[in-house]
Amino acid sequence: MSLLVVGTVAFDAIQTPFGKTDKIVGGAATYICLSTSIFTKNINLVSVVGDDFPKEDIKTLNAKGVNTKGLQIKKGEKTFFWSGKYHNNMNSRDTIETQLNVLEDFDPIVPNEFKKSEYLMLGNLMPSVQKRVLDQMDKKPKLIVLDTMNFWMDHFMDDLKDALKNVDVLTINDEEARQLSEEYSLLQASKKILDMGPKYLIIKKGEHGAFLFSKDQVFFSPALPLESVLDPTGAGDSFAGGFVGYLAKTKNVSFENMKRAVLYATVMASFTVEKFGTENLKMITKEEIDCRLKHLKDMSQIS
Repeated sequence: MSLLVVGTVAFDAIQTPFGKTDKIVGGAATYICLSTSIFTKNINLVSVVGDDFPKEDIKTLNAKGVNTKGLQIKKGEKTFFWSGKYHNNMNSRDTIETQLNVLEDFDPIVPNEFKKSEYLMLGNLMPSVQKRVLDQMDKKPKLIVLDTMNFWMDHFMDDLKDALKNVDVLTINDEEARQLSEEYSLLQASKKILDMGPKYLIIKKGEHGAFLFSKDQVFFSPALPLESVLDPTGAGDSFAGGFVGYLAKTKNVSFENMKRAVLYATVMASFTVEKFGTENLKMITKEEIDCRLKHLKDMSQIS
């Protein structure tokens, strides 16, 4: 079993009502890989950074089972940087600064040894870049999961719809689902989006849980109530990593197993938001995850 993760490895600077950070390591692929590493150690990464990115953080990924042969390091260039400030409700944020840097002309090159990966996680990137990765695979992976956001819908909707024709699972939040489908009802939205190509759709609702849709089935997972939420950055990426990581570990992509994967994904996201950046993802254990998973299951069961 092998899992290919494509996405950003980046720097973030974050402000929330509970504190702020200087420049720290972030990026969709970073969160995905760290979350996935709980379930599997056979992770292949395709991304790009500048030569300002710390070698120690690449070694951290390697220690978690991430093969960084597909991580391009551009000499004399800077790593993608994003700075943002969250509002008091933590559900909305303002972008303070975005520096595309190496991401501006990123051409993903999939190493030959990665092209037969059985599972593919396309993190939040320009849809044309996601499509270029798909075109390089030797054969269609057993499962392709794609994450996206409203920015790409605003500016590259046609490219996104083209990419969706070739994926198995799309993960987006409720606002993005409404924008993509032009439907307010999430049930109506799911039907329209599934007609665009994906076999399954995950709609994340933050602190209100997540839906998993297929053509004829629906599953809902509540979110875990938390005493402390410091930083929502990367929660959706950690969710995606937990989801695809569990499926890759169990080698089972049935709807029933996806329901279990959504529960694990919910747990991974809950750990992420309790600390700034990737701090919690680097430290949590499988025992802590299983304990929180049991709590999540107990919350939604009745005798």
